[in-house]
Parts: sequence; structure tokens; C-alpha cells
Amino acid sequence: MPHVHRIVVLAIDGVYPFELGIPSRVFGAAEGRYEVLTCSVDGRPVRTNSDFSITVEHGPEILHTADTVVVPPFVTTAVTPEVPRAVVAALASRAPGTRLVSICTGAFVLAAAGLLDGRPATTHWVVADLFRAWFPQVSLDPNVLFIDDGDVLTSAGAASGLDVCLHLIRRDHGSEVANQVARMCVTPPWRDGGQAQYIQHPVPEITASGTAATRQWALENLHEPMTLADLAEHAHMSLRTFARRFTEEVGMSPGRWLIQQRVERARHLLETTDLPVDEIAGQVGFAGGTSLREHLHAAIGVSPIAYRRTFRGALSPSPPATTAYAAV
Repeated sequence: MPHVHRIVVLAIDGVYPFELGIPSRVFGAAEGRYEVLTCSVDGRPVRTNSDFSITVEHGPEILHTADTVVVPPFVTTAVTPEVPRAVVAALASRAPGTRLVSICTGAFVLAAAGLLDGRPATTHWVVADLFRAWFPQVSLDPNVLFIDDGDVLTSAGAASGLDVCLHLIRRDHGSEVANQVARMCVTPPWRDGGQAQYIQHPVPEITASGTAATRQWALENLHEPMTLADLAEHAHMSLRTFARRFTEEVGMSPGRWLIQQRVERARHLLETTDLPVDEIAGQVGFAGGTSLREHLHAAIGVSPIAYRRTFRGALSPSPPATTAYAAV
């Protein structure tokens, strides 16, 4: 029987009910590939930030059996530079090699327990200054949706909890499974971890003069050489206006977005076809196999051959080889 990956969610007093339910909803839609259990630090009911409490079925003893531990967020008024000893002890009981994931203010728990020292991390932008003041030993980036640092992943506010869970499914089982789960959950299948959080920027009105139509055109023509001038011309804008409006709407530059889309298309082809690397590079608009290798390595830290081997293995009965992923 294939191993069922066990996710244990650690509920802490003041937890947000929506985020508490994200792991169960997302991983639970992956057709039996994951088992999701919820525990508290003492096995007792947990107060939420709403007008009800939640009864959990497990105490901290199941953390030792987890493959992945998720710490969902809790109300910001409960955030302190230290966490209760029971919480620290619960996290310390996990087995070596257990993957850790935090959503939003859950990063405060990991940081206070010393689990983020010297590592990159993110949290909700509203509490970023407080986090940085309390935990200067953590390399905080408050501008991104989530950060994948291998065995520790941190994410920003509520919706980014969906993003990081889908990212893990994609990392574990490939894009096809992650996309199927996203459809079941009626959520966008993929937002890059490096995408900007929606912070302190005016949201432009959606008008006919926006860049959405040009983005769609670019996706339909990824195999063609494409410059910023080509994109601006399609949108009937000057280079400067197009670049500014694009960044406002998407949260990154047109050039970065275009590379990101090409890498994502290449990943899909590596997972689902036997096409040679050079041919895949041509289909997604890279100059050649060398360019694809460089961009894929920059994005996830592996070569096309290693990536294909990993996900072909993950979808076959035999156990996949272990692959280390760089931070997204």
C-alpha cells in the first residue's frame, strides 16, 4: 500500500476557523493521498476568535506521527514574543524531518520556538513590523504570498494558506493532481509564492484599458519570442504605461511574469509528456534547453531531468527519489 502522508494541524486558542479548516479541505480533496488530523496542545476544546469553540479529537501525542505539521493563525491580540511552554513542547515532540507549515500569524509560533532562526519566512503584512522587531534573527520577507524553504514553509494571510497547501500538493504529486484539487475547491490552481501580497497599493479599476487581454494573448503565444515592446503594442500602451499598469494589476514586472508562465508551462510538459528538454524549451518560448535549465533551476533548484524523474516517480507505484527544493 502506498504511504498516506499524515498532516497534523495544531489548533491554538484564538484560532481563525476559516484558516483552521484549510488543510483539511485542500489536502482532503487529493483523493486519499493525505490524512488530515487536528489536535490541541492538551486535547481539550479550543477557543476560536469567533463566538464558538471547537472540540478536537486528539492531543499533542499525534504530532510525533505527523509527516507535516501545520500551524494555522490565531487572533493578533494573542500574539506575543513568547508562546506557552505547552505549545513549544508540543512542536518539539514531532519526529525528525517532519515538514513544518505556518499560515499567517502561525509564523510567530514557529519563530518564538526558534524554528525559523536564520531562515527566510513570511507572515501577514499587517504584523510584519512587529515580527521583525521581535525576531530579528529571522529573514522576513513580508511582500510575498509564501516561502518554501524545503522542510519549513511559511505563508501570509488567509488565501495564501490555500496557495501554500496547493503548492505542497504540486510539490508532492505534480501539477495534474494539484489542478484537480484546485478545481474541487473552486480556487485558482496556482499563484506563485513570490507574488506580492496585496498591501498598501491602490487597486486599479478593471477597464478595457487594463492588461488582462494582453496577458491572455501572451499565454496563448508563449512559444513565440516576446518582448516588453510586443506586450505594450498589443495593449496599445506606451512601454512605461504598460509596465506600470501591469505591475499594479499583477504584483510583478511583465518580464518576471512571462518567465514564470514559461517555467510553469515547462513543468507541466515535463510532468505529462516525454518530449526532449530542447523541444519543451521551444514550446514555451525559451531560447533553448540551456535557458530552460537555468530558469527552472532558479525557480525550484533542480534540473529538468531531475524534476521529470521526481514527478514521474511520484505518480508511479515505486517510491520517488528525494529531491531538495530551493525557496520559491
